[in-house]
Amino acid sequence: VQLVESGGGLVQPGGSLRLSCAASGSIFSVYGMGWYRQAPGKQRDLVTTITSGGTTIYADSVKGRFTISRDNAKNTVYLQMNNLKPEDTGVYYCNADVTVRYGLGPAPFWGQGTQVTVSS
Repeated sequence: VQLVESGGGLVQPGGSLRLSCAASGSIFSVYGMGWYRQAPGKQRDLVTTITSGGTTIYADSVKGRFTISRDNAKNTVYLQMNNLKPEDTGVYYCNADVTVRYGLGPAPFWGQGTQVTVSS
């Protein structure tokens, strides 16, 4: 199973970016999907998650600014980031809980990360 992220880059404060993450490979079912970020010198923290049914959770720091969504038919999750702040800077990692065969429990998979830099 591979998770491939795209959409990172450099943006000015107040700007917007949209990240995408597509899961591919030997997939039977995809459960929860989410985004985490890691700022320089800090641990990887949860940004937001979404279940296969569409239930979402957001970190307090991004509520009202970020929106997570997913396309279950494409095994893809998106992160729309608006009103970006310098403290949003970091490497954003996609995560998905995937079963690769009927009868097996889900296992977590991670993308390679995409850099988001918010700076003037």
